Parts: sequence; structure tokens; C-alpha cells
Amino acid sequence: MIHHPRRRRCASYGQKLTSPTRKAPIRRPMRALLLPVKDLRNAKRRLTGVLTPEERFGLAQAMLSDMLRTVQGIRRAEKIFVVTNYQPVFDIADENGWEVLREDRQISESHAVDFASRVCEERGVTGLLRVPLDVPLAQAGDIDELLTAECGNPGLVIVPSGDGTGTNAILRTPPALFPSHFGKGSFAKHVSEAKRAGAKVFIRRNPRLEMDVDDESDLRALLEHDLSGTTTGRWLRETGLDVKFRPQAKKASAAAGNHS
Repeated sequence: MIHHPRRRRCASYGQKLTSPTRKAPIRRPMRALLLPVKDLRNAKRRLTGVLTPEERFGLAQAMLSDMLRTVQGIRRAEKIFVVTNYQPVFDIADENGWEVLREDRQISESHAVDFASRVCEERGVTGLLRVPLDVPLAQAGDIDELLTAECGNPGLVIVPSGDGTGTNAILRTPPALFPSHFGKGSFAKHVSEAKRAGAKVFIRRNPRLEMDVDDESDLRALLEHDLSGTTTGRWLRETGLDVKFRPQAKKASAAAGNHS
């Protein structure tokens, strides 16, 4: 809420006039989107043993392509930042007018997001939404809805992972309100940090944003959805992995084993 300054009362006759105390300017609310992009050659390690290194890279590349196309359609972010040191993303960001926050080296997603959050806050961003890259079902409207969510200041809007333990989207006001804890159990950690900081907490459920791909069960769950029109769906079909990991294929394999 913007508080308008009170009107000054006119000094009465004979009253000594003093210079008014200069107040700091009111910062205009500014919401921005943050995309953390890791080196795709090191992505999806939890799928090691299930996919080859080339397949893991291809899957990560396809999901990145879907997310970048989705981000091109959003309308409610006043700025879009990409934090990365992955060279292939630099040109894409430049073509779209997105600002790259270059990392010297990639330590972890939490480290990258916290670095970017501090920079964004210094540049006048009042609310920063981080979304993951491995949610190929996400739509521009899903992201716009979070960017316009009312959460107060300090405040947190958070979308959990499908199993309720991870963090799939997080909007912090201000951006560096508390440190990030991405990974196992991050949802509870982020909510706890927000409450400790005195922030209002709003939990949003969104099945498209909750459908991320970290392991084999996630990949099978993704294939239960309509992937038409996505780069991820096309890549899975072209590689034959859609047949290999489709849920009914698993059932058929189990049935064949029972009859052998």
C-alpha cells in the first residue's frame, strides 16, 4: 500500500519556520522474474543410470527450450534476469532483452539465486519470482498469476513440488528476504525462514508448475500428460523414450515378467 505524505500545516503568525525533514523517496513496486540456468552438461544427475549422459543433456535442453518459449509470452514481469555461466544462453537472453547475471562459477542453485536476489534488490526490484526450468507443462499465464499475487512486504508466495516437499516456484518480497535452500525438504525450510523473517506466507498449488522432472518416477508421471506442442514431448518421441517410460509400458513389462 502506498502511503501519501501528510499535508503540512501552515505555521501560525509568529511561529518559527523550520526546514521540513527530507524523507526518503517511496520505492515503486517492481516485480521481476529470475531464471537460474545451470550448465546443461551437468543437469539431471538423478537420472544417471536411467538415461545416458547424451539423453540427460537432450532432455534438459528440450525442457529449457520449452521454458524459454513460455517466458517469452509472459506480460507481468517488469524485468527478466537470467543467472548463469552457461554460454549458449547468453545470446538467447540478449535477443529477448533479458539481463544476464554472470556467475564466475556454479556452486549450487541456492548460491546462484541468492547472488541474483541481492543484485536485483540493489537495482530496485521489490519482488523476485524464481521459476525452475524443468517444468515443460508451465504456461505464461501460470507465471503471470504469481507475478501479480498480493503477498505484502515482507511476504512469500510459494508453489511446492508435486510431492509437497520441494520448491517449484518462489516469490520473495523483498528479493533477499531470506537465504535459499533448494533441494530435499526445501519447501518446509523456505516457509520456516519466511515466518522467522516475519513474512506473510501464501501457498499456491498449480499442477503444471508442480510437474518437474528430477527422477524416473517424474519422467513417467510427465508422460501421463498431454505433451503435444512442447519441445520436450517431441524430443521424447524422437528418441523413443516416451515408449520406454510410458506408464503402460512399465505395466506391460511387469506382466510379461509374471508370465515368463
